[in-house]
Amino acid sequence: QVRLDESGGGSVQAGGTLKLSCIPSSYTFGRCGSSWYRQAPGKERELVSRISSDGTTTYSASVQDRFTISQDYAKNTVYLQMDRLKTEDTAVYYCAAPMIRQWGVCDTAHYWGQGTQVTVSS
Repeated sequence: QVRLDESGGGSVQAGGTLKLSCIPSSYTFGRCGSSWYRQAPGKERELVSRISSDGTTTYSASVQDRFTISQDYAKNTVYLQMDRLKTEDTAVYYCAAPMIRQWGVCDTAHYWGQGTQVTVSS
């Protein structure tokens, strides 16, 4: 059964840095890319960043120039480097990866991790 496990969350003061990791079980990151989402209490889940198989990245405006998504194929791990954290970044962060169909077709549906809490204090 596919699992995505996030780690690296915690509490940090504004301006600090955290690096999140997403380590899968029974799943190999590759051509379908991967994403990081976050959800703060009372708010909808928000796409934070996405990376494609060729390394192309996308970021939400709120994290642009502060967060960096990357993939290490050798380690089969996806990372989210978060710099200059703000209190507004406080949320549960989720790793997401597309389900894969026959012949490597990337599905719209995603696998989701359980999330890791990031708390930024002022």
